[in-house]
Amino acid sequence: MLHPSYSELMDKINESVEPGEVPVVKSRYSVVIAASKRARQIIAAQEAHPDQSEGVLKPLSQAVNELYNGDINIMTDEEFETEMEKLKAEAESEIAFSEDDSDDEAEAAEDSSDADAEPSQE
Repeated sequence: MLHPSYSELMDKINESVEPGEVPVVKSRYSVVIAASKRARQIIAAQEAHPDQSEGVLKPLSQAVNELYNGDINIMTDEEFETEMEKLKAEAESEIAFSEDDSDDEAEAAEDSSDADAEPSQE
């Protein structure tokens, strides 16, 4: 028997939803898709770092447990798009900030190399 069952998993995922709101998970299909996507992420992480993949559970079992324990959340498409836009804006601001810092450091290096240069005697 599968534990947790589909209905238990759906109830657990939707328990934070207020009455009258649209549930996060509406069907077994949604649970299967969420678990399989997470299992693929786990597999990819294990392939990238094979020395750290000492898990006892198979990737799908681990994904189901993470969903059941609330370790990961299922996002709607709108939430995902909003989160991706936020991350993109943060990354762009970090890139701009690091470019400003590197420009300042380059100018400081030029200034110090000019000051260190020996005056020429003609």
